[in-house]
Amino acid sequence: MEEPDPDPQPDPGPGLRSLLPPREYLCSRKGQLLLAESVLSFIIFICYIASLAASFMMAPLLEFLLALFLFFAYASKLNEKFKGLYWPLTDFLRCVTAAVIYFAISIAAVSKYSDGASKAAGVFGFIATIVYAIDFYITFNDLVKFLKQGGSESPEQRKSE
Repeated sequence: MEEPDPDPQPDPGPGLRSLLPPREYLCSRKGQLLLAESVLSFIIFICYIASLAASFMMAPLLEFLLALFLFFAYASKLNEKFKGLYWPLTDFLRCVTAAVIYFAISIAAVSKYSDGASKAAGVFGFIATIVYAIDFYITFNDLVKFLKQGGSESPEQRKSE
């Protein structure tokens, strides 16, 4: 007869695992885009800190924080709990402004500054512009679908739902 294990491994419980987003969201297209936007914005922020173009560091920092907030808001389904804010529209506006801002500061960083960190920030900025453009294209398609199906209803009927 075998003796029971004297030190069984306890169930780790919710702990830090509850802070991680669900695997389904990480595998979704929106989750991957927001994660890519967060990582790229953080890399660009670090590059601008190390460069002569440090005046551009605020835009990537804000975009990093906004992308991280939306990543965890969508992962924890805050968009389903707070119906007063139309989340795809705010996400669309965030993506459009981020793409335009990243494109502008990337051109300035590559053309005006000669240090390597500025050039790297510019190149990553162009990559981020493409990622944000893909995100706002997908979000725009979601907005169009919503407007087509909700265009025949009155605002009062939508509020009652």
